[in-house]
Amino acid sequence: MFLRNAWYVAAWEAEIGDQPFARTILGDPVVLFRMADGEIAALEDRCCHRSLPLSLGTVVGERIQCGYHGLEFNRSGTCVKVPGQSKIPPGAEVRAYPVVRRYGWVWIWPGDPDRVDEALLPDWWWCESPEWKTIPGRGSTPLHVEANYLLISDNLFDITHLSYVHTSSIGNLDIMDFPVKTQRFDRRAVMTRLVLDRPPAPFYKKAGGFEGNVDRWLITTSDLPCYIVNDAGSVEVGTGITPGEADEARGVEMKVMNVPTPETETSTHYFYAHARHFKIDSEEWDEIYRTQFTDVFDEDKVILEAQQRNISSVNGAHEIDINGDAPNILARNMLDELIAAEQQQS
Repeated sequence: MFLRNAWYVAAWEAEIGDQPFARTILGDPVVLFRMADGEIAALEDRCCHRSLPLSLGTVVGERIQCGYHGLEFNRSGTCVKVPGQSKIPPGAEVRAYPVVRRYGWVWIWPGDPDRVDEALLPDWWWCESPEWKTIPGRGSTPLHVEANYLLISDNLFDITHLSYVHTSSIGNLDIMDFPVKTQRFDRRAVMTRLVLDRPPAPFYKKAGGFEGNVDRWLITTSDLPCYIVNDAGSVEVGTGITPGEADEARGVEMKVMNVPTPETETSTHYFYAHARHFKIDSEEWDEIYRTQFTDVFDEDKVILEAQQRNISSVNGAHEIDINGDAPNILARNMLDELIAAEQQQS
């Protein structure tokens, strides 16, 4: 079950060219296309005549043309041309989805179009700041994960898994010695873990050139339903925990923007990007983020898909919770509340 009155990333802008682009979002087949004016439209991927996917058609100026009988639809989903006849049949229309472009992504609103609210988009200001460098994940394509999107959310809140899944890059066992703080806001859940006076993880040691211990922070913020930022920094011991403001004289900081968009109940389009606040002019570090972090996400993919296989094959199997689960339990409960409220209003 999904929260529908919300924004979800449908695609990277770079994915949408001059041909129709098909993607399933929250179980709905959607076609996206770039019009002659450069704007992007999203429609139900089904011609209302004989149900051929419109994604098998052609973009014609400001319209998309069905590849079966040539019916043409505008950005509002209205059929404006039927070859061979002058009159458009009543009801000749398909659903149109509101879309906006931000941070290099095309965001889609799959819910009630009368309730569209751009204020619900995340405020990721650093993506547009000249003091930060943002690198799209996987060359501006999503990672397809055969798992429910909430398993990805759980994973992003579960910092302890870094100590076991990502030991060669961003994890170390010292994380386990420090407690998690969980906070709830209106549509936001926040997890904070501060790791003080401990050796840096391999990646941060290389990035910051640290010779001794560091103070480290790992903060995960989820704006519901699924806009999740991992803020991670390491600085010289005693120089201050300052998320969003770390400077290279003291250490390094990065933010990972994660938007796992549900495809179905058991599959997800996982969009992500990295922003760093150090070595922003370094092509070497651009390449490190393009390549080495792909391995980190691939490691997570193995875990997530194995979880989903067990969940799907053993429905209702007994599970327990541990202390580190508090942030993701909070996020799930908050999302359940929003979904319940939405259903009551519909």
